[in-house]
Amino acid sequence: MAIDRRSVRLGVLASVAVVLVGLLGVRLWFLQTVRAEELQDRVDRSRTRVIQLAPERGRIFDADGRILADNERILTVAVDWKYVQRSGDRAVLFEKLSRWLDVDTEEMERRYLSGFYSPFLPLPLADDVDEPTAIAILERVEDMPGVEVVNNWRRVYPYAPHAAHVVGYMGAINADQLEEYLVKGYLRNERVGQFGVERSLESTLHGVWGYQVLEVDASNRPVRIVEEVPPVNGYDVQLTIDLDVQVYTEQALETALRSRRFQYAPNPLVRQPDGTYDLLDPTSPEIVPFKAPAGSAIVRRYDTGEVIAMASYPSFDNRWFEANLTGTKFREIFPSTKPDGSPIDPDESILVNRAIQGRYNLGSTFKPFTAYAALHTGLIEPGDTYLDTGYYDIYSVNQDRCARGLIRCTFKNALCGTGAPCVYGEVDVEDALAVSSDAFFYKLGEDLLVQNEGEPVFQAEIEAFGFGADTGIELPFEYDGTVPDKELKRLYAERGVISEDEGRGFYVGDSIQMAIGQGLLSASPLQLNQGYSVLANGGLVIQPTLVKLILEPGTPDGRSGYADIYGGSVHQGSAAPVIERDLEMAEEDRTPIIAGLTRVVTTGAGVPGTDIAYHSTTGEKLFFDYPEDAIPLAGKTGTAQGQGNFPWNDSSAFTAFSLDDNNPYVVTAYLEKAGYGSQAAAPVVKCAFMMLSGDVRTDPVRVSEPLDENSTIAAEPQELSEVACFNRRGGATVGLID
Repeated sequence: MAIDRRSVRLGVLASVAVVLVGLLGVRLWFLQTVRAEELQDRVDRSRTRVIQLAPERGRIFDADGRILADNERILTVAVDWKYVQRSGDRAVLFEKLSRWLDVDTEEMERRYLSGFYSPFLPLPLADDVDEPTAIAILERVEDMPGVEVVNNWRRVYPYAPHAAHVVGYMGAINADQLEEYLVKGYLRNERVGQFGVERSLESTLHGVWGYQVLEVDASNRPVRIVEEVPPVNGYDVQLTIDLDVQVYTEQALETALRSRRFQYAPNPLVRQPDGTYDLLDPTSPEIVPFKAPAGSAIVRRYDTGEVIAMASYPSFDNRWFEANLTGTKFREIFPSTKPDGSPIDPDESILVNRAIQGRYNLGSTFKPFTAYAALHTGLIEPGDTYLDTGYYDIYSVNQDRCARGLIRCTFKNALCGTGAPCVYGEVDVEDALAVSSDAFFYKLGEDLLVQNEGEPVFQAEIEAFGFGADTGIELPFEYDGTVPDKELKRLYAERGVISEDEGRGFYVGDSIQMAIGQGLLSASPLQLNQGYSVLANGGLVIQPTLVKLILEPGTPDGRSGYADIYGGSVHQGSAAPVIERDLEMAEEDRTPIIAGLTRVVTTGAGVPGTDIAYHSTTGEKLFFDYPEDAIPLAGKTGTAQGQGNFPWNDSSAFTAFSLDDNNPYVVTAYLEKAGYGSQAAAPVVKCAFMMLSGDVRTDPVRVSEPLDENSTIAAEPQELSEVACFNRRGGATVGLID
């Protein structure tokens, strides 16, 4: 019998239909139940738009409330990413905007392709757009889909360039920082602190982003606000910096450096190995001008650790970093290479805070710490004397090796006016500090090693003052410094800094060099200042600080250029000084050191010598006119030998502290390649103390003139208007430099 194939086919089709309908039903059930919430979210997102709301960055004030870092609202023209994904649409839109914004389409395309800007924010095409232009663009937004005008913030520095190394500057998040900041909730194209307090207190100043959810219509135009979480602005920060003192210190430092460039060092005749005489450097003239390229100065309280002023030269105007410079212009102002492509001289580096990043020998300013090590360990008593003949011969080495010239065994004092080493005769600790007897300290350096059987006793005494470790100040990139020992020498030998033989141990010569602040010893000016603060306050190692108060966001403005600190709310008050340790200095150890340092700046406080009737102290000729009513001082000069032992490469150091606890200041100055400590660095410190005493006039500090973006220098030069405090008995007064 024939089979009705039509019924079979219909049956198959019916079965397939049932299966398909079943699958469709299952799919509908799945979408309406299992994925209902997800799909609803997708629909909601299609008709809403999230706008990120930027927090206002916290402001930075000086100790009196002057606004050192502020914010300014600016208008930015931006475009939604989805409207420029197609190259054709992008080209048309960029061409239209270019006519209004005076920005090349190539620059807009570069921004689009850079990968730098956050995909969660509109792509910024032009910053700091004037209001008429912004209004005109908004009136034509239908012809430029996705384009909007966004309110942004720009950092401003009203008193720039003053305190630029302390305040710092802002910059884009670089590749090395990106992951760290994204984890913290930052957006890819934010600007963050890259130097100074702006960097070290970034998390305090930044604030927290907010957002706004908008319902939009089919044309992506806002209809209503669905949800809003306002941003949390950053905390304001009041620094310990007193801008009046800061500006004066900067002016004194630059005046001293620029004036030293008109002074000369001798290139003396010296005996050559063949018995003839020639210039110390035959390639240079008989007198060589000091280069005096750089330096720093610090004013600090030794009772609280508060830094009142911190100057570094060369300086810069931090407004350059908010000026939308081209790469070429930026390299012109802040060069890293010479025109031929070679690196610039490190002496000329601008973006270096030499007060905390300088790596220096300290010269004779280090001698008080050698004296303390000898006294504290019982190596000597305060009244012990040493016969200074101008030379010192090492006693603890094989004398045959000395005779054959295999090692250096004889060291000498600095030269006196006769051209021969100074001879000071019988001196004790106090005398040796007053006239800076090298031979006395050579002896201590050898004894501290030999009498302690090579154990690092000397190093331990020095490190107790804070040398060899960063101070903990609220600034980035601080240099730790080095206190030489066996381990450091081994490390340097591995790196090729010193020879393999030199790296085998810490020798007598090393200890002798360290005793006078030379050799492998290095420290920053702030570490030197820290050490003298410990001497001044009787043994307390207090962490330096720049932060006075953390204030709640929105501190109100006061008079022009100032914030109303008292009208704001304190988030975190001034903490008690951070005392890292107490050396518990015995008065019998400290007294002769203070007495010697006091004599350094006291007229007529020198010592009789064996070859000349009287030797002046190292500072008395400079301080001969120091006012009687000024803050009483104790201090020490230092001259750190430079490359080749050429006199014109010697750097100048001086630190002094108040003997009046009602004015608890310690001031340090370090001037690179500027000559004797008493002639370059000491005048800066002297002037600073006379200013702190009210004995010299200071110029009023005013809000800066607008930045000249046609300039090619990092910062305009500045000088003291009155330089009488630089006077030196028997020497010329420092003149104003044209």
